[in-house]
Amino acid sequence: MSAPQVAAPPPSRSAVASGAGRVQRLLTERPIIVLLVLFVVLIAATELSPDGDVNTGWARANVQAAAILAILAAGQTLVMLTGGIDLSVANVMTAAAYVTAANGSGGEARAVALGLAVGLLVGLVNGVGVAVFRVQPLIMTLGMGAVIVGVLTVYSQQGVSGTPLVPDAVRDLGSGSFLDGTIPYNLLLWAPLAGLILYGLRASGFGRMLYAVGDNERACRLAGVRVWQVQLTVYVLCAFLSAVAGLLLLGYTNAADLELGNNYLLPSVAAVVIGGTSIFGGVGGYGGTIVGALILTVLGSLLTLLDVEEAIRQVLYGTIILVLAWAYTRVSGGTADR
Repeated sequence: MSAPQVAAPPPSRSAVASGAGRVQRLLTERPIIVLLVLFVVLIAATELSPDGDVNTGWARANVQAAAILAILAAGQTLVMLTGGIDLSVANVMTAAAYVTAANGSGGEARAVALGLAVGLLVGLVNGVGVAVFRVQPLIMTLGMGAVIVGVLTVYSQQGVSGTPLVPDAVRDLGSGSFLDGTIPYNLLLWAPLAGLILYGLRASGFGRMLYAVGDNERACRLAGVRVWQVQLTVYVLCAFLSAVAGLLLLGYTNAADLELGNNYLLPSVAAVVIGGTSIFGGVGGYGGTIVGALILTVLGSLLTLLDVEEAIRQVLYGTIILVLAWAYTRVSGGTADR
């Protein structure tokens, strides 16, 4: 007669706590693993949806759209690493795109230069306000966004003669592709730009300075670091990258209006937060932002297939930001409360 089987004892509380601790450390140290899993799940959900068809054309379209958001979110990442935020990025996108199209008939190089100059000018004003005059970033950039809207409205009514014209080079860069339509042209801009940012954040003194300022601005000041120069630079870079994203969006849509980039503000913040960059500064990087932009793009594609309204998307993006901000403070053990 065989011996009676004894049920295995349930795991102790210490074992469960140890397992939870390992998961917490994994989420803290390797959040990109979770993001990649989510990315694959969204692709699978798209393929399984009634009208889904994940193919080369689908991939090209999503990369074209993701490049715009990822470049916009790159500037937001740099600003948030220093503990700031830029709420004028969508307005800069719109202004750069509209100014470029409004001057399209006067030459492509001139039109593109004027569009990029809009970003540099706005970034300089934001940077001086935050870094020199110590205006709270949220207030400074929100107010600057309102100024951009007003100036752009006056410009469209009094400073534009004729119909806005999208330059051919901008249109090709934003919506064209090569190798039988497999690879979008905007990837040729996004890929080296992403590589430069990734390398700069990891291997350059300026990149390390961003993390230091975001981690403890006061200590940096006491150590003799010119914090204002770092902050000024990141706001200029953020607005310039927003202008670049605006030109890509102009070419992607082949149209210019005064509300072109309005729907990109929340996704630009959501992509950064999803990617693991702390809203308190000092933690994160552009690698996670790239995956976050891809996730939001595929999510947007899936919601389009499911015929979800734009208002619901904005609610979803806002919810993602709130949930992940809460999750960050929980996973980090409250260290962001400094």
